[in-house]
Amino acid sequence: MKSFANKALTVAIAALVAWLPACSKKSKQAEEGAELSVTHISQDSLLIQMSRLAPVEIVYDATILSAPEKQALAKLVEVARIFDEIFLQQVWEGNIPMRDQLAAAAAVDGPNKRLAQDLLYFFNLNAGPWIRLEHDLPFIGNMPKPAGAGYYPLDMTKEELETYIAANPDHKDAMTGYFTRVQRGADGTLHSVPYSEAYGSYLRDASRLMNEAADILTSESTKAQLANGVDYTTLATFLRSRAAAFQSNDYFQSDMDWMDIKDNILDVTIGPYEVYEDALFNYKASFEAVIAMRNPADSKKLEELKHYLPAMERNLPIPNEFKNPNRGTDSPIAVVDVIHVGGDMGKGVHAIAYNLPNDERVREAKGSKKVMLKNISRAKYDKILTPIANLVLTPEQLAYVNFESFFGSSVMHELSHGLGPGTITLPDGSKTTVNLALKTLYSPLEECKADVMGLYNTEFLVAKGFYTKEELDQAYVVFLPGFFRAIRWGLHEAHAKGNMIQYNWFKDKGAIVHDEATDRYTVVLDKMPEAVRSLTNELCMLQARGDFDAAQAFVDTWGTVPPEVERIVGKFGGIPTDVAPNYDAARFMTASM
Repeated sequence: MKSFANKALTVAIAALVAWLPACSKKSKQAEEGAELSVTHISQDSLLIQMSRLAPVEIVYDATILSAPEKQALAKLVEVARIFDEIFLQQVWEGNIPMRDQLAAAAAVDGPNKRLAQDLLYFFNLNAGPWIRLEHDLPFIGNMPKPAGAGYYPLDMTKEELETYIAANPDHKDAMTGYFTRVQRGADGTLHSVPYSEAYGSYLRDASRLMNEAADILTSESTKAQLANGVDYTTLATFLRSRAAAFQSNDYFQSDMDWMDIKDNILDVTIGPYEVYEDALFNYKASFEAVIAMRNPADSKKLEELKHYLPAMERNLPIPNEFKNPNRGTDSPIAVVDVIHVGGDMGKGVHAIAYNLPNDERVREAKGSKKVMLKNISRAKYDKILTPIANLVLTPEQLAYVNFESFFGSSVMHELSHGLGPGTITLPDGSKTTVNLALKTLYSPLEECKADVMGLYNTEFLVAKGFYTKEELDQAYVVFLPGFFRAIRWGLHEAHAKGNMIQYNWFKDKGAIVHDEATDRYTVVLDKMPEAVRSLTNELCMLQARGDFDAAQAFVDTWGTVPPEVERIVGKFGGIPTDVAPNYDAARFMTASM
């Protein structure tokens, strides 16, 4: 894909410099925020990039909520906004001064006002001056996106941290932990700072709002207004527990409490979770929030799936010693409609589902929770997957593609995240997790594993009578347009790399066939089961052994992009790459409370 910046005009927004707030003590990164006040993008080119994200109006039925539920919801939306501020700093310390510059310039009448407004909008979509759909190409200034994001000193290398840990092994847990920042002291040495301190003022505000929401939801007056069967006791327990974790920096108990939430309509995910932003090591967790409403009927139907998890684990195509039979199987499944998101969840490519928590201790004890974002899934199916399917599949196989098959594939993907190797034993006898052993390769291989194991488990559930053979064939076929939907995010993105591996593997095994004459694909249904089984085995064994070099060789071999993929992706110019949800409904409700 050609970079739009190569054709763009150079436009200076001098107002940005003038509006940088004066500060007597600015960090090096913040000062660089001022230096990045020249943009190398024309307004036309910016509009082209913005058009790749299809606007989606987020609506939800607020009539089923009581007044106290709406009051609590408003406070939780404010927590999500606080997480936006934290995540900006986690991406890059200069983000907030740059955002404030753009906001100030966008408020001033003049020839650059519209461009400044569009830049501010695009900046917020990307959580910084780098286009996430363009391999993090800068659209303001020319500074490369820091691989260590805001989690490490800007000038720190991987080798420096590894050398420090080797010399100070007692500091390893603190330096590599999910919930610490690594900073450089005045003497130049590295040290860790817990999130509770690094983002202390933000987290204190979030804690207060969450405790207030918990109090509202469990008050006697609220209980009298709730619909039959709705009980917010478990949600309130989590909110209070998570609020305490923001101060203690210990998230284990609140993750356990999150797994126990039930009998509610409001559904929330709040905390530091995913490690994708840390491109140096995949160690550090980003803050994110999803405020949603549960769909009880759909959730109840999918809850039946969790009873098959132990059997799915036993059925994995790997030796028994590498299976994980003792992992918890509570694994609740929630189908929700999103009301508002914050932090990592709202930037770049929007998730249609997630599987949390990532703490292996919690997974061993209780499993993991799968949350399916149905309204976001529907938007992506309508605006992106359907038009892609019409371009890449043979007409005869288009009938296999429907929203149920697309949504069902997402369900199986998330279930499969909780299966397979987790805590592993290395050849030297030491124990670690797959995440720590595979470092930056963990995310692409884990996403690939979840996709292909999802297909493997779908076939298993056909034998159990949960799915039909027709639904399995639909899952096999929907893989192709799903692959092309994901690969457009860029090979640096975990999901896209995982899909590229699958594409090459399935093509090599004859399970998908490309017709050069029509430039379309056929999924060979009778060859898919063996291709799926063999790739599931390969991925699980890479994780079980924890061999980074072997994993790198595998990604290098199977993660390449063949010419036909680049050519076909070039046909998608009129199809949005992702969606840009508009959460104005939640914001309006919050403002009116």
